[in-house]
Amino acid sequence: MDEAAKRSTVYFDPDLHQALRIKAAHSRRTLSDIVNEAVRLALREDQEDLAAITARAHEPAMTYQQLLKDLKAHGKI
Repeated sequence: MDEAAKRSTVYFDPDLHQALRIKAAHSRRTLSDIVNEAVRLALREDQEDLAAITARAHEPAMTYQQLLKDLKAHGKI
């Protein structure tokens, strides 16, 4: 484990904990490695979502009714 790693207590649902332990054993990794990877992926997805929102910030807004009308006009529904 990295010397700079921080320790934290996390409480898992029992079924989730069992699944993580089995995954760790089968993949020969630690629970910490698996959880760290999952958190990194979730944060990366958040970062990508925020970047997409920023990139589309200047697009015109459309109401749900307008969206349905547009989809119907283009034969999508």
